Amino acid sequence: MTSIDLDKVLDKAWADKSLQEILAAPVAALKGVSDRDGELLREAFGVKTVADLADLKYVRWAQALAALEAAK
Repeated sequence: MTSIDLDKVLDKAWADKSLQEILAAPVAALKGVSDRDGELLREAFGVKTVADLADLKYVRWAQALAALEAAK
């Protein structure tokens, strides 16, 4: 099972929301991601929600490459 400190990754307004609400939230719900960043992600990749970002193939590819390097 994976755990995460939500206070470290979410803006305060989202910290008390359910996981379902967080995944449906705009990417600006993530700490450090501005509304403008969210607009740019939407324009470039069609990403509207946290779930969209998590499912973005480029993110998955980058994570897989990083995991391969870490496993060396």
